[in-house]
Amino acid sequence: MHPNEITEVLNRPISRELLARDVTRLAYVAKDGTPRTIPIAFTWNGSEVVMCTTKNAPKLPALRTNPTVALTIDTEVHPPKILLIRGRAELDVVDGIPEEYLRMNGSYEMTPEQRIEWEAEVRSLYDGMVRIVVTPTWAKLIDFETTLPSPVEELIRQREERRRG
Repeated sequence: MHPNEITEVLNRPISRELLARDVTRLAYVAKDGTPRTIPIAFTWNGSEVVMCTTKNAPKLPALRTNPTVALTIDTEVHPPKILLIRGRAELDVVDGIPEEYLRMNGSYEMTPEQRIEWEAEVRSLYDGMVRIVVTPTWAKLIDFETTLPSPVEELIRQREERRRG
């Protein structure tokens, strides 16, 4: 997929709404060769999906071995809106708490006092974190109104050909 095609998909209004959500599902291949999908908080910085995790997270050795990942960001309503992204995970070990981590967790409902307590707890727990940064190399939006899963699109084309034939 060409970069301009990826940008076009990610700049669609529905994609922008999905990229403003709190949680994505990160799919990767574990060290034992089996697939894993985990929910993880994220933020979109306009060109990259950024997730943060503990320095001892089991997914890190797997991502160092095989950085190819897939992300799914979707809604829970019918029809669902689904943004699929593929890319490579770049790992960035940082001292302290990345600002993205504080921002991506900022939309949860907390009073100002709860927010101060939460941030203090986070800062006392972590001496550093790992930023997992994914630059999209492929993207597809499925909204079931203007876009459909590729196999369904193919079935529709086949049906139209049968009707014309």
